[in-house]
Amino acid sequence: MAPADAFTLLFVTAGAILFLAGTLGLLRFPDTLSRLHALSKADNLGLGLIVIGLLPQCDSVTAGLKLVCVWLLAQLSAATASQLIAGAVYRRKSGP
Repeated sequence: MAPADAFTLLFVTAGAILFLAGTLGLLRFPDTLSRLHALSKADNLGLGLIVIGLLPQCDSVTAGLKLVCVWLLAQLSAATASQLIAGAVYRRKSGP
C-alpha cells in the first residue's frame, strides 16, 4: 500500500466516523439546538477530513480545487441553514 493510499484510508475513515457521530447526536440529543450543533460540527469536520484524504488521489490541481470548493460550499450552506433553523426555533420559543 502506497503512503498516499494509507493517508487517504486514514482520513476518509476518520471523516466517516465523524459523520456517524453526528448522526448519533441527531438521533439521541433531546432538543433541536443541540441536535443542530451535533450535526453542523461533526458533518463539517467529517467532510473536511474526507476532502483532505481525497486530495492525494486527485490527478490534477483542478480536481483538488473542485473538492475544496465543494467543501467550502457545503460549509456555507450548512451555516446558513443552521442560522435559519436556530432563528425559527428561537422565534417559536419566544412567541406570544
